[in-house]
Amino acid sequence: MASIKDVASRAGVSVATVSRVLNDHPSVRPDTRTRVLAAVTELGYRPNAVARSLRTDQTRTLGLVISDVLNPFFTELARSVEDEARALGYSVIIGNADEQPELQDHHVRTLLDRRIDGLLVSPTDGGSPLMLETARAGTPMVFVDRWIPGVGPEVPVVRTDGGDAVRDLVAHLYALGHRRLAIIAGPAATTTGSERIESFRDALQEHGLPLPDDHIGQGDFQAASGRRATARFLDLSTPPDVIFAADNLMVLGAMDEIRARGLRVPDDIALAAFDDIPWFLHTDPPITAIAQPTGELGRAAVRALIDRVEGRPAPSVTVSARLVVRRSCGESEGSTS
Repeated sequence: MASIKDVASRAGVSVATVSRVLNDHPSVRPDTRTRVLAAVTELGYRPNAVARSLRTDQTRTLGLVISDVLNPFFTELARSVEDEARALGYSVIIGNADEQPELQDHHVRTLLDRRIDGLLVSPTDGGSPLMLETARAGTPMVFVDRWIPGVGPEVPVVRTDGGDAVRDLVAHLYALGHRRLAIIAGPAATTTGSERIESFRDALQEHGLPLPDDHIGQGDFQAASGRRATARFLDLSTPPDVIFAADNLMVLGAMDEIRARGLRVPDDIALAAFDDIPWFLHTDPPITAIAQPTGELGRAAVRALIDRVEGRPAPSVTVSARLVVRRSCGESEGSTS
């Protein structure tokens, strides 16, 4: 493998001059820069990233810990994070927490040991001591989608506000004549889990609709929990008219249970979900869902983190979700902002 000394010899310059060219220093003459870059290309020289990181105390690498890589929402989020980071000159190392706090903390420790410049996290719980310690230690960090309350303004939060979209959904269901609405909620320890059930409860109250305890199913953002909660709803003496799942995988589990019982959506029971995904266009019927601007969320999170890494202020960012109306609630297709 060619060394920086080989490049200097081929270009007829000093090692210091090669270093200035590679670091885009403005003091290098154009003809010298051209000669050095030609030597780099001819020799196939690649700078030693580890050595550079020791000199500059930067690795140009970001860490991303997501809650579940198999969830299409987080898959899309990770892709947008990687695309934006690459465009801004950074690489990304991804850790999948699989909705397990102890695995999340393992990935955080590993990434910090690898000397990442900053950390993006979608927490699996509401109070990991390691996460709090990392934030207070001054590690540049941004919460994306979910967050840990009380950490402080030094950790920006990039998130979606789904309150208006949930309100639009409930108003739409009410207009269709649905009065018995149930929810499969996410884990209460996550901010998204607690926020979505509160938004749903508030929207029901606006229409004078109750949310009885037996119309609340506890899920864990996994399909199996959606199926279990749906089974309990369907065993009630008077089942709900609509099941609203607080995430995309849980609604697929709900649909599995409904079909296993020989029931039809929306004829026997309606379905809706938070977190729209491309799969919902291909289910039968297509599923009404609340869509997050996932790509925008990932890009904004990367920009905020790089601002923190490079010493610039980085305020929190909130984007808005929207309702996408399809046929799983009995209505014709269309969108509602």
